[in-house]
Parts: sequence; structure tokens; C-alpha cells
Amino acid sequence: MLREIRELGFEYAELSHGVSISLMPGILAAVGAGEIKISSLHNFCPLPMGVTHAAPNLYEFSAEKDYERDLAIRCTLKTFEFAERVQAPAVVLHLGSMELKDYTGRLCDLLERDGKPTSQFEKLRGEALAKREAAKGKFVAHMYETLRQLLPEAEKRGLKLGCENRQALEEIPLESDFLSFFSEFPSPNVAYWHDVGHAQIKENLGLIRHVAHLESLAARLVGFHIHDVQFPDRDHSAPGTGMIDYAALKPFVKPEHIRVFELSPALPVEAVKSGIAHVKKIWGDG
Repeated sequence: MLREIRELGFEYAELSHGVSISLMPGILAAVGAGEIKISSLHNFCPLPMGVTHAAPNLYEFSAEKDYERDLAIRCTLKTFEFAERVQAPAVVLHLGSMELKDYTGRLCDLLERDGKPTSQFEKLRGEALAKREAAKGKFVAHMYETLRQLLPEAEKRGLKLGCENRQALEEIPLESDFLSFFSEFPSPNVAYWHDVGHAQIKENLGLIRHVAHLESLAARLVGFHIHDVQFPDRDHSAPGTGMIDYAALKPFVKPEHIRVFELSPALPVEAVKSGIAHVKKIWGDG
């Protein structure tokens, strides 16, 4: 797997939340042999024991049950240990969610059916926004406490924690809460990870303006997940085949930022290559 990534021209790879413990020896051997470098790990990596599929939300920082938050901490610490072993500077985190019905799926279905926001869409979105604002308090408090327990270990290991923007309405921090979140965690080890596809989906839902959202968090930015979106929410396609305006995002891309292509495994190699070329043409080779 890593050799194939290297042969596509990548010097670095992100290790995802689908890496099982059985893959660790091969990864360590590839890194040790200089075949690939690791840019980042996506929590949880490796997968928790007994889990056989990608499961980044298996245990949530925001969970109401103490034991689930304890498991989230334990598994995240194992990710930190693995990051240090492969010399990765950053770990991408999902910070949690609140318990709401699936407003995101219903809203996207309405957009796909009608092609644009309708009065039915606006009514449902208004209901969703009110429900999540009323519900968020305890979940945010749990997430803050979980992150506070993990931060000293990240600081000791010199790891950047890339707190990722998410696509679902119920996931936290909410779009409008990121600035207050970073005020709560001024440590430079707590950083922002921008998934361009998730931000585009939120724009399609009328929750943010993609460029303005990125600009507001640029000072804390550590990295990107790069892919494209077909309206309203079909993501992980090759850049250049969807609706993301990479030129508009370019002013916020700095040489020190980690840039990870997060593409569907169903894409043919030629589509991957064309997507990479599309981004490099606009953002440069850095």
C-alpha cells in the first residue's frame, strides 16, 4: 500500500483510522527503510483491538458515558504512541457529536431532490439549528474535558492535534463555535484541520461560507484533507471534478501546512493523477 502511494509520487502518507494492528510491523518497516514518510495519523490509528473496519467515531470525546470517554482517551494515547514511532508530527481528531436525529441526511436528500433550498428545507434546517443549539452544552463540556486530559501528552510528544471540521450538523465544534473553542485551548499544539469537502457540504447546506470560514481559522491551521464534492454531499471525488473552488482557497495555503489527498478507493489511478495535477496547478507543488 505504501509503496503504491510512493510510486504515485508522494513522499508522505497519512495513516488512516482503518489501519489494523496487524499492519503496524509492515508500516514500521517501510518507514524504517525510507520508502515513505508519515505526515499524520487519523485517530484512532491503529484500530482498537477487535475492530476490523474504519471507526473514527467508535469512542467519542463527547460521550455521556464515562467509560466511553475513558476508552476514547486510551485509544487516542495509543495513536499518539504510534505517531511518535513513525515520526508523524500531527494527529487528526474527530472531537465528537451530540445525540440528534439525522437532520444532515434529510437536508441533503431535500437538496438533491429539489436542486436548491425550498421552504421545506428552510423549515427543517431551522428546526435542526435550534435543536442542536439547545442540546450542545453537555456534549461540548465532555469534549473539552477529554481534550484537556489528552493535551499534556500531546505537548510532551510535540504533536499537533488537528481538530477537524465535520460535515454533519450534530458534530462538534459547531461551525460558529470554532473560535471560542480555540480561545479555550490556546496551546499551539491544538490546531485546526480543514477538510475542504466537509466545508463545501456545510456551504451547500447554507451553514457557512467556505472561504470565510477557512479565513477565520487560518491562524490555527495545520493541515488539509483534499477531495471534491458533487452537489450536494457526494465527496471524496477527484479534485477538479466537483464544485470546490481551489483558487479561492489558495491564499490560505502555506508551505508548512500538511496536505493530504483523501480520495475514494474506487477512483481509478488516472482520476487520482488528474486530481493531484489539478490541485498542484492551482496551489503549486509545495
